[in-house]
Amino acid sequence: MQYGLCTFPTDYSMPFPDLARAAEERGFESIWVAEHSHIPVSRRTPFPGGGDLPKMYYDAMDPFVVLAAAASVTRTLKLATGVCLVIQRDPIQTAKQVASLDQVSGGRFLFGIGAGWNAEEMENHGTRPDERWRVLRERIEAMQAIWTQSKAEYHGRTLDFDPIFQWPKPVQRPHPPIHVGGAFPGAVKRALRYGNGWIPVGDPIGALARLPELRKLAGEAGRDPASIEVSIYYCPTERELLERLRDAGITRAIFGVPSSPREQVLPLLDRCRELAGAVG
Repeated sequence: MQYGLCTFPTDYSMPFPDLARAAEERGFESIWVAEHSHIPVSRRTPFPGGGDLPKMYYDAMDPFVVLAAAASVTRTLKLATGVCLVIQRDPIQTAKQVASLDQVSGGRFLFGIGAGWNAEEMENHGTRPDERWRVLRERIEAMQAIWTQSKAEYHGRTLDFDPIFQWPKPVQRPHPPIHVGGAFPGAVKRALRYGNGWIPVGDPIGALARLPELRKLAGEAGRDPASIEVSIYYCPTERELLERLRDAGITRAIFGVPSSPREQVLPLLDRCRELAGAVG
């Protein structure tokens, strides 16, 4: 099992390039960053975690900017969005950002995607909440066409464009791995349709229970179940649970890192690395 880190980079966090370098030095496989373009003042949509929305949701930096900065100071660490809110982004521009980041990192980008939960946030970007899953699929399909074709076009219900040229293409072929965040079974079905992995955010026990169903759905979709990576986001730091995840064949456990200064973050990284080393 691989081990990664996830965080909300902010202007009061440990500087992200320093965090990425510290992660690589400690042998972590990947680092994942969250995305929120803004938080509407209305706060109509309740926070899925309950209670007040944590401060870092308001303050998160742009994921492609911080990951590019991390790429310049690391050599082996995989760089990931966890998750990119594709439904709030222009797909042609995002396709270029993904390919550019994959180029400058030497093929180390993992494209974690999702449709979000904040209805008024997505509405501000022109996406209707009841259409977000179709929007997500069509934008991913369009980007896949851009990454893999010299002249790409896409004609869907929510997105339509005639043939275009766009370079560079990603280093990874046919494109960086796509990891779909969300609940079972919807996110798994989307991963089987146009992705390479599933991120059951903050639900390790539920993910373990769903593995037999995931493998069944993969077979029905003509996909090799072993080819669908499962990455547990915000993984608890409990040895027994990590051992269960490892034994079940979970691809990676991703530890949450607070948006805090280095003196608080580095000891946590050391504890997580020690635990990961003990579990293997």
